[in-house]
Amino acid sequence: MQSEIRKRLLELFSHSETEFISGQKISELLGCSRTAVWKHIEDLRAEGYEVNAIRKLGYQIKSKPDKISSNEIQLGLETRILGSSIHFEEVTTSTQKLAHKLAYEGVDEGTIVVTEEQTEGRGRLDRKWFSPKYTGIWMSLILRPNIPPTSAPQLTLLVAVGVAQAIQEVTGIEPDIKWPNDILVSGKKVVGILTELQAEPDRINSVIIGIGINVNQTQEQFPEPINNTATSLSIITGKKIDRALLLQQILLHIEKLYLTYLKNGFKVIKLLWESYAINIGHQMVARTIQGDIKGHALGITDDGVLKIQSDNGEIHLIHSADIELIPK
Repeated sequence: MQSEIRKRLLELFSHSETEFISGQKISELLGCSRTAVWKHIEDLRAEGYEVNAIRKLGYQIKSKPDKISSNEIQLGLETRILGSSIHFEEVTTSTQKLAHKLAYEGVDEGTIVVTEEQTEGRGRLDRKWFSPKYTGIWMSLILRPNIPPTSAPQLTLLVAVGVAQAIQEVTGIEPDIKWPNDILVSGKKVVGILTELQAEPDRINSVIIGIGINVNQTQEQFPEPINNTATSLSIITGKKIDRALLLQQILLHIEKLYLTYLKNGFKVIKLLWESYAINIGHQMVARTIQGDIKGHALGITDDGVLKIQSDNGEIHLIHSADIELIPK
């Protein structure tokens, strides 16, 4: 009950922008006592919010802390589904692990798991994902789409488009998407996406999508061997990025794409993905279980499968691979 009141309180402040709201009005709208309102305001202050309180005017949130806890995400969040339930941990082993557990327990679609630090963050093929405290966005999203399991990889491409759109909107940077799950800026990795299923042969129970974003790291913070291959949005822009705002925009853009996808299929997502894709037209090597395939990327199929044309003209359909771009 307390968390629900806190959520509604933050929603009131987000709608009032810089205006003051009287304690009496807050009390009436939230259905709690003036004493309870004061206690919630003090709790916000303890979490790092700067709250002005002026007699006869009321309360005003002047600034919020540089955190991405559930309060900061809820303040200004415009989605209907994604982020409707937020599970926040200051430190956790992996948001994917926690999201899998919550999904098995039956949490609602749109639940997100967010942390300030992962001690065992991982990416594709169980590679370690470097996720230090207070620098990035480390989150997992739980979806329950009514689609066949074979279509689930399309959601990786959908999420990549949503993240790219949000980065462009918040920072002005136009990122590149590298099939299947990376987002690059100036050739260096800023985002990794990991999609995993809880499914039966003929139906999906849940899709857990992990998103790791390098937001405010300095170059010195990246350890070897990724120091030369990774970057952050702050390094590129020269500015500190509001992580909570970026996360809110990511959820909003993904939700719009997701609802479009469920209604109209993958075609629109495909076109948007190709507009960001760095692979298309590039010569590359696709490292698959069956062996390496070298050629030029032609794009993706209507199902999201990568098409590569080798030097002898043969067309290869790549469902899963590590991609290495060959410099022009």
